[in-house]
Amino acid sequence: MTYASDLTHLVLVFEDNRLIGPLYGQFDQHLALIEQKLDVDATARGNQVTIRGSHEAAERARDVLEALYGRLQAGQAITSADVEGAIRMALSAGDQLPLPTIDAGSRLQLAAIATRRKTVVARNPAQDAYIRAMDRSTLVFGLGPAGTGKTYLAVAHAAALLERGEVARVVLSRPAVEAGERLGFLPGDMREKIDPYLRPLYDALYDMMPPERVERALTSGAIEIAPLAFMRGRTLANAAVILDEAQNTTSMQMKMFLTRLGDGSKMIVTGDPSQIDLPAGQVSGLVEASRILAETSGVVQVRFTHEDVVRHELVARIVKAYDDDSRERLAARAGAKP
Repeated sequence: MTYASDLTHLVLVFEDNRLIGPLYGQFDQHLALIEQKLDVDATARGNQVTIRGSHEAAERARDVLEALYGRLQAGQAITSADVEGAIRMALSAGDQLPLPTIDAGSRLQLAAIATRRKTVVARNPAQDAYIRAMDRSTLVFGLGPAGTGKTYLAVAHAAALLERGEVARVVLSRPAVEAGERLGFLPGDMREKIDPYLRPLYDALYDMMPPERVERALTSGAIEIAPLAFMRGRTLANAAVILDEAQNTTSMQMKMFLTRLGDGSKMIVTGDPSQIDLPAGQVSGLVEASRILAETSGVVQVRFTHEDVVRHELVARIVKAYDDDSRERLAARAGAKP
C-alpha cells in the first residue's frame, strides 16, 4: 500500500518546444505508456510534465523522459518501442555499469551503437550488457531466443567498426542447415546460394548503412559472405566476424571457426541453444563452446531470456510458453527414470 506521505510530486520542464510532440507521442501515447508501466500519473501542459507517484516510480519516470528528451536533442527519432526500452532500462538502472562514452548529464545511462544511418540504443539490461561486451571484448557470445536483438546488434556493431575504420572488413557467416538442402544443389553462384540463409544479416546491414555503400562493400570484399563450410584454413585479421545461428554448428565446425581469429579482429557468435536443427544425437558446437570457454579470459557470454524479447510482446509470451513446456517435459523424463 502507498500512503500519501510516500508520494512524490515532480515537475519537469523541457525547453525545446519542437521536441515536445515526439517526446509525448501522438495523443500523448508515450506518456500513457510510462504511466502504465511505472504506475505513475504524468500530466502534460505545454512543455511541462507533472509526475505523481511513489518516490521510486516518479524518479524512474523522470529518468525515462530525460533520457528520451536527450535522444531527441541528439537528432534521434523515438518510437513506442524505444519508450518501452527506456522504461526497462530505468527499472534496472542500479545494475548498469558506468559507461564514460555516454553523456554524463543523462541520469539513465544507455549503451548505444552509432552508425551512419541510425543510432541503436539498448532496450533492456541484456542488450546493454551485450553492447558493452562487444565494445570491450575480442570474442562475444550472444545466447538466447529469437527476437532479443542478438544478430541485429552484432551487425550494427560490425558496421560501426567498419565505418570508423577500426576494421578493414566485415565477414558474415551462418551454417546453412535449416532447409535441409546442400548448398551445391541450390541455383546460382555462391552469393545467391548463401543469400537466403543470410537474409537477416543483410536486412540489418541495410538498416545501418546506405544501400549503395553496402553494395560497394560487397563488390570490393569489405563485406564478405563466407559460408561456414568454406572458412577452413583461413586467418581473419583486422576484421569483424559474425557467426549467426551458431547452435547449428557441430563441435568441429565451431572449433574451426573460433580458431580463424586473427590480429586486430573481433568475433561475435550468436545463437539460440533451444532451437538446434542438427540431427538427433549431434552435439551443438555453440552449447559445447559456451561450456568450455566459460572461464576463458577475453571471452564474454551474454545470455538473453524471453524477458529480453524486443519484438511484439506476444513473442515474449510464446517463447516463455515453449521454455516452460520444455522444462516440464525434461522434468517428466527425469522423474520417469528408474
